[in-house]
Amino acid sequence: MVARHDLTTDEELKAQLLLVRRGTAFWSRKVNELTDDELDGPTLLPGWTRRHLIAHVGYNARALTRLVQWANTGVETPMYSSPAARNAEIAYGATLPPRALRHLNDHAAVSLNVEWRDTPDPAWAHEVRTAQGRTVPAMETVWMRNREVWLHAVDLNNGARFADVPTEVLARLLREITNAWAARGTDPGLRIQVDGSPVLDELGAGAGRECGPVVRGDLAAVVQWASGRGGHRLREGADVLAPRWL
Repeated sequence: MVARHDLTTDEELKAQLLLVRRGTAFWSRKVNELTDDELDGPTLLPGWTRRHLIAHVGYNARALTRLVQWANTGVETPMYSSPAARNAEIAYGATLPPRALRHLNDHAAVSLNVEWRDTPDPAWAHEVRTAQGRTVPAMETVWMRNREVWLHAVDLNNGARFADVPTEVLARLLREITNAWAARGTDPGLRIQVDGSPVLDELGAGAGRECGPVVRGDLAAVVQWASGRGGHRLREGADVLAPRWL
């Protein structure tokens, strides 16, 4: 049998697909390390057990698959019919037997990967709409999934750390978060400084100024704080409250 490969010839997109496949493998490894009884344990997300989180990540793969199918066929297929339907889906998924929950996680990821693999170059530029109402090219689904699997692997509360997340994912996350604060006007003049990063200048609404709260640490620690997951690893600014991101 001849091996099948990505149809895209875009080298940057191929690199992002490789990254998301690495992230999917990392996420799945952390899930598979859990016993069935441990699926009932808490995550780092308030109110969610590991069951809720695994269901969420599985159904997210299905939702992104719908967007890629939209790009490939031209037939509009929204991520979710409504926010209420999305929440109900996660609540239902959390009640599945362990074997079914694990199957959901694995099968949904495979289906998404196949849809990406079979997407030709022109379709990657076709516009689709996210659950938040943003209109984006289909290639944005790769970043959306990268963010999902790497970040939630940490949230699974099974030993994964922000330091395990690739630098390029952390850097893009930090820019995305600080841009979201700027767009909403919720940044109180923060000066965010990343130690040891040659590509990230001072970030935040207070960047380049002499006053304003300073948050400082390595990239993993700063992203952990900025994403609302605690600032205890920061070198400075652990008591500064991060504005809401999502």
